[in-house]
Amino acid sequence: MKTKKGLLGYSMIILFAFAFVPTTNAQLLKKLGKRAEKAAERAVERRVEKETTEKTEAALDSILEPGEKRKKNTPQGETSKGDNQSSGNSDTTTGDGPNTSSETGAPKSIKVYSKFDFVPGDKLLFSDDFQNDFIGDFPSKWNTNSSGELVTIDGSKWLKIVPGFDVAYLPDVTNLPEEFTLEFDVITQGLDNKTSSQSYLKVMVGDNNTFEQPKNFAFIEYPFCQFIGLGVIIENNVNGKREIRNETQADIREVVVDKHHIAVAVNKQRFRLWINEQKMVDVPRLLPAGVQMQGIKLGLRGTDINKESIYLGNFKIAEGGVDLRRKLLSDGKISTNGILFNTGSATIQPQSMGIIRQIYQVLQQESSLRLKIVGHTDSDGKDDTNLALSKKRAAAVKNALVSIYNVAPNRLETDGKGASEPVGDNNTVDGKAQNRRVEFIKQ
Repeated sequence: MKTKKGLLGYSMIILFAFAFVPTTNAQLLKKLGKRAEKAAERAVERRVEKETTEKTEAALDSILEPGEKRKKNTPQGETSKGDNQSSGNSDTTTGDGPNTSSETGAPKSIKVYSKFDFVPGDKLLFSDDFQNDFIGDFPSKWNTNSSGELVTIDGSKWLKIVPGFDVAYLPDVTNLPEEFTLEFDVITQGLDNKTSSQSYLKVMVGDNNTFEQPKNFAFIEYPFCQFIGLGVIIENNVNGKREIRNETQADIREVVVDKHHIAVAVNKQRFRLWINEQKMVDVPRLLPAGVQMQGIKLGLRGTDINKESIYLGNFKIAEGGVDLRRKLLSDGKISTNGILFNTGSATIQPQSMGIIRQIYQVLQQESSLRLKIVGHTDSDGKDDTNLALSKKRAAAVKNALVSIYNVAPNRLETDGKGASEPVGDNNTVDGKAQNRRVEFIKQ
């Protein structure tokens, strides 16, 4: 440690010089000498700690993300790229998934999702990544009885929400179908051992789309508390009367301090919730039978507004979420925009594994079945770039089936169409989301 020796040597020179100072100032200089020595020691300790931290982080980066530096979730009031408006081949889904050293390879964390059974709906009802809204504003496709603002974190836009017992955030969607799915991402900051045991994020499905309490609803609340492991709260009301109020046994403290993905599936009365790859709630008859659900409400309570921050992003509500296996076997073809990729790349986001798992189950059941996988993009960027990207994405899906589920490669063929076969309006956010899709066709 040359640095340590150098600083200690410098402090000894100072002390040596003090020995030749007149005795009238001896006591003062002796004290100053001791302070200088301690200051040098502290400087050494700080330098050693810094060097150790840098070497440790470099070692972890080489193991976890070869060739990439880890990012920190830091909110910003402005972006450096024109409010993060898309350009080039930035077509694809909202949100960031794990990186991979190979563009067509499955991310290392994707195997964790190999048993993930959430399947998103295939008819898009609502999506919002806030790209058409300005930083500092409240998003135009939402309503609230409180406040909130858009910020940027790692180049993406996020809605910062505030706590309150009756505070609600409502996406502009009504007349929900009997079967639909909801997905979004959450980033938290400032959570620690002092975070309140009353801090929860609520997701409610109800029979109105206003700020009034619905007479018929179901909701879950999951905790942000860090000093004790709390479960997910489940509650419903049928005609104004509570029938279910329960709490699951779970400890998700380590999950909620990091960016995490929320997925909800409603199939008539059945209500299911996943946090990342883990299914947390599955109640067969939580919603009232025969009642039209009109809206979705999100709320936050119990967090310290001066210390803790909650950010929401990458919303998607879609009709469906039914069993794709039967549809593929009966129709011979399915198309889904539920397989998500990182922006401008062919890296599959882990929450897409529910669909890929169902495709594997069909192939496992029908041993003679062969499939063609076709990728599609929206129209952002150059045609040749989008065509190449769509082919890479189809190849990435094949690679996931082969590498994770051991499907024989000769049973899968891949192709890409770029933006040449749109099914939605490429001039709208929702239309672009519909066009970013993967097709599976029986051969």
